[in-house]
Amino acid sequence: MNSFELNKIMGAVFGALLFVVGISVIAGMLFSPRPAELGELALPEPDAEEGEAAEVVEVDPLPVRLANASAERGENAFRACASCHSVDPGGDHRVGPNLWGVVMAPMADKDFGYSSALEERGAEGDVWSFESLDAFIENPSNYVSGTSMSYAGLSNVDTRANVLAYLRSLSDDPAPLPEASEDEAALDGEEETADN
Repeated sequence: MNSFELNKIMGAVFGALLFVVGISVIAGMLFSPRPAELGELALPEPDAEEGEAAEVVEVDPLPVRLANASAERGENAFRACASCHSVDPGGDHRVGPNLWGVVMAPMADKDFGYSSALEERGAEGDVWSFESLDAFIENPSNYVSGTSMSYAGLSNVDTRANVLAYLRSLSDDPAPLPEASEDEAALDGEEETADN
């Protein structure tokens, strides 16, 4: 082997090493995390000390929210549900059951392929009360562990109340709204006074 061939081999080895190192440096610059710079969004640090409870947001009781709810706004919000649920009297089921007359109906009472967890609740005599529907719509898998409903849930309490008002209207004989306790009614009265 002469020196010319040895130089070609050494050049190829050094060229390959230079290529690998160059790619590594470029990839590190493109994909490595970096601190937020001026003009970029930086996430705020939590104010609470470790072990300190987070601020609790006051939520109106369900009877108060239902008294102030709008079935029309609930119908608009329900459009997200309409891809899986029909609401026609005697209508067919879709991916989920038909929800006509669901308020105060026994759980898993319609001819539909419910999850075993929901069928157990129905066998125990549970009904779709306003409270149970509110909890289920908020987080289905948390309320009925093992449910086959894949919806993540609706966290906004006012929107849930509007959806419940709409579901209540889907009946030949709508269920009466739950009565607010004296404390809940007083709380609602204080809020109305504060709003004026």
